[in-house]
Amino acid sequence: MATALANRAAPNQTNGLWRLSFSFLRNLSTATSSQKPGASSSASKKPKRKKKNLFEVAQFLPNWGLGYHMAKTHWTDVSYQITKINLYKDGRHGKAWGVVHKNGLPAADASKKISGVHKHCWRYIPHLSKPGETTPNMMKPTDNVPKPEAQVA
Repeated sequence: MATALANRAAPNQTNGLWRLSFSFLRNLSTATSSQKPGASSSASKKPKRKKKNLFEVAQFLPNWGLGYHMAKTHWTDVSYQITKINLYKDGRHGKAWGVVHKNGLPAADASKKISGVHKHCWRYIPHLSKPGETTPNMMKPTDNVPKPEAQVA
């Protein structure tokens, strides 16, 4: 009876060894080829930049963007100069008013409510004039030099 149990256990041990060797080889083959051929090209792509609504753009500007120019990304030669912002408590939603500018010049005298402020397609226009930006008055160098007094002999 002991020999019958030993004969039964011998094939089970060889099956166990085969299973271990196959699982080891399977793990080894998947570890060496962890990247698929298509995965390397997608890894080199830059991640898409999250587009922002008007308030998410304005929060990084001084005074929440009042006086600065903003436009939707698909607009050409049209922007709004922000004149008033009403923010909701979360800081990412609200209402905004501004003066329309076309080709950098004001197209209207009065400000109006800006539509589509919650859409994620807004950008800041840096090259248009910023609030408080003035050209400094250039003084002649001779104005700064003190005048010599009359020479005493």
